[in-house]
Amino acid sequence: MRKFIIFILTVVIFISCKSQPVPPVTRPPSPLVIDVKEPQFDVTSIFIIQADIVVTEFEAVIKIENPNSFALELSSITYELYGNGAFWASGTASDLLNIPANSSAETRFTFSMNFIDMSRPLLDDVIARRRVNYRFKGKAQVRPISQNVSAFIVDFDCTGLSEVRPK
Repeated sequence: MRKFIIFILTVVIFISCKSQPVPPVTRPPSPLVIDVKEPQFDVTSIFIIQADIVVTEFEAVIKIENPNSFALELSSITYELYGNGAFWASGTASDLLNIPANSSAETRFTFSMNFIDMSRPLLDDVIARRRVNYRFKGKAQVRPISQNVSAFIVDFDCTGLSEVRPK
């Protein structure tokens, strides 16, 4: 009988000590990794706004391509513009524009040229309204819209040919 009681007690102890099932480990979802591509900058045209004897006012139209699947905001830009290899203008601007997803948008910059400070070849091309070899370089602050991504700085440096024409 003693063996029977020990057996019953052993069974009761094993039954009462049975551990509860361990729930599966739940991990927080991994953060969403967003591949942000840098926008591309290009000068589409340069217009003469007003021509005086010494100083001429210009407007440069800049096209920004957004290769991303979400909209971008161009918050600020600092730029330098060169014509035919000579420094032409520089400036800064802020709160510029929104660029739709997988699309492009244009913004305009005004600048002036003092003919006394300009190189003769650039002056001749502007007067004759010929195409000018430009270089547009600088930094832009870009912020993805409605994404959990911080603003970032884009360095740009583009070259090409642009017509100089009256507006």
